[in-house]
Amino acid sequence: MPLTLPDNLPAIELLKKENIFVMTQLRASTQDIRPLKVLVLNLMPMKIAAETDIIRLLSNSPLQIELDFLKLSTHQSKNTPQEHMQAFYKEFSEVSKHNYDGLIVTGAPVEMLDYEQVDYWDEVSAVFDWARKHVTSTIYICWAAQAALYRFYGVPKHPLPDKMFGVFRHTINDRSFPLFRGFDDEFFAPHSRHTEIRREDIEIHPELKLLSESDEAGVYIVVGRGGREFYVTGHSEYSLYTLHQEYVRDVEKGLPINVPKHYYKHDDPLQKPISRWTGHGNLLFNNWMNYYLYQETPFDLSKIEELGSIKPILNQ
Repeated sequence: MPLTLPDNLPAIELLKKENIFVMTQLRASTQDIRPLKVLVLNLMPMKIAAETDIIRLLSNSPLQIELDFLKLSTHQSKNTPQEHMQAFYKEFSEVSKHNYDGLIVTGAPVEMLDYEQVDYWDEVSAVFDWARKHVTSTIYICWAAQAALYRFYGVPKHPLPDKMFGVFRHTINDRSFPLFRGFDDEFFAPHSRHTEIRREDIEIHPELKLLSESDEAGVYIVVGRGGREFYVTGHSEYSLYTLHQEYVRDVEKGLPINVPKHYYKHDDPLQKPISRWTGHGNLLFNNWMNYYLYQETPFDLSKIEELGSIKPILNQ
């Protein structure tokens, strides 16, 4: 089934060129199927690119999905036209009384700041708290994963000597977990961050479980509340050239940046990047939607607050 998107969203035309089928709200209104309702809090500076990356992944699901985009009133995007924000993004006050099957919170380029120094920390904290009562399952990505772990459990972040930048090999700690259905024993995922969370800081919290990690990149996926929250420190949603664009941007700004590891052919930035993580990214989000949204959400979304931990699903 297709993804239902606001009419005229730029991602629609971009994805049509990739032969990805999406449906506008006007067309979807003629179908009598309750779609999954997913909210995206997009904190990335290049919002249209981030929208397209996320939509590309979600559209690979056979489920019908209705997508809303959320913006913060306490922060104004400098890299996205305000006309775009006004046309396609909602204020928190517009969604706070509603319930959603899923929430995706993206990364943000503020990881070098203490959390309380981020100008929108109070508002994003309010969204995190709201999600625990109004969303069946949430995926927090990169900075958002670190921020939510800090908000809920006090897990600290630690600065890295060099930016964790590239595509890294990962392993799975619990293969019975439904999120990893269809995964190989080892898989790749991009990372782009200056800070990290550490295994020992996760393991002191019995409510948290470390699901996947990397010898080079460290903690990758942590689950909380039985599947109500997933904390993903990497960027499985990235398109093939996103790391390249970040690398070129930093080089042009004269910032200290290393060539992203295991990304370009022969580690040569003049060569084409190698796609190593697309299959993993599709599986990750498809499994999340299938096992933690579609199979676990109450048909009546008004009953989300009655959910406890999502019951584990046994291998079949």
